[in-house]
Amino acid sequence: MVTRSRLAAAPAAVDLPVGRIIVGDCVEAMNALPERSVDLVFADPPYNLQLRGALFRPDNSEVDGVDDDWDKFADLALYDRFTREWLTAAHRILKDDGGLWVIGSYHNIFRIGSILQDLGFWILNDVLWIKSNPMPNFRGRRYTNAHETLIWASKGPKARYTFNYDVKGGNDDLQMRSDWMIPLCGGPERLRDPSGRKAHPTQKPEALLHRALLATTHPGDVVLDPFFGTGTTGAVAKRLRRRWIGLERDPAYAQLAERRIRAVEPLASDALVSTPSKRNEPRVPFGWVVERGLLSPGTVIFDVAHHHSAEIYADGTIEARTLLGACRGSIHRVGAAVQNAAACNGLAVLAF
Repeated sequence: MVTRSRLAAAPAAVDLPVGRIIVGDCVEAMNALPERSVDLVFADPPYNLQLRGALFRPDNSEVDGVDDDWDKFADLALYDRFTREWLTAAHRILKDDGGLWVIGSYHNIFRIGSILQDLGFWILNDVLWIKSNPMPNFRGRRYTNAHETLIWASKGPKARYTFNYDVKGGNDDLQMRSDWMIPLCGGPERLRDPSGRKAHPTQKPEALLHRALLATTHPGDVVLDPFFGTGTTGAVAKRLRRRWIGLERDPAYAQLAERRIRAVEPLASDALVSTPSKRNEPRVPFGWVVERGLLSPGTVIFDVAHHHSAEIYADGTIEARTLLGACRGSIHRVGAAVQNAAACNGLAVLAF
């Protein structure tokens, strides 16, 4: 059973219902949340596939595709209105430095992209989820649909946002690309009903959410999923020590998600789920080191190869000899001069 303490019709107070699934309409639920209260929205909305009739494999077995009522809209105008409503609600609850991820197929992602731009969102990247094991095109009349598109956006063109650039450590120290090769959800990760059928037709692989959340949130951030389904966003967020809120209109999906997330154990500490960045490390001016007596005026410092030397002055400048004569200035300026370079990080060149 779904308990009222965790699955409620709506938030009872202005406090954020973190770690809970709100059962009901996602727009109403978002409108009931405080303004600028969420760090990230990850949305996997209905694709509006508009399937006409069943799809069969070459052996005449029926494909278990998306034919649920929640994916059906009478026309594109109705789908556009729905999209505008939930994106407007999401924009309101996002913090000014918050971010939005939305995933879709060719049926809907271009309409969503246009509408989110109309509402003021600023597209940072489009990312291709390339499925290493896509479902074949059994009719053979089109290319096999082997990818879906994610849009990553900030609240506006000048808005700050979180991007843990050094997450490239998970890509063998290469900058992370915008094409992500990840297999479809399967094996023990795929939730199934008692008869063995897929519990949800569009369950996303946890690896996809892992990559998005690790790169664009910090431990403790609040991640909201307005189309929670079977709770992939919540499961990954909990494991990565992010806080989460799920919105789901189908009580059966909410129950599955509740059981799934309850079994997830968060990683032991924030240190295990943080991506350290040199860009965020504190900067210590060289003059500060001299002022506090950590290095004294008159001390001679050298580069790591001992090819160059310089003397420290009381005002934090240094002086070195170059082919053009004495050069005095900041450690960065002198470091560049002795190397005959346009610029350099002086602390990387000169050491005592």
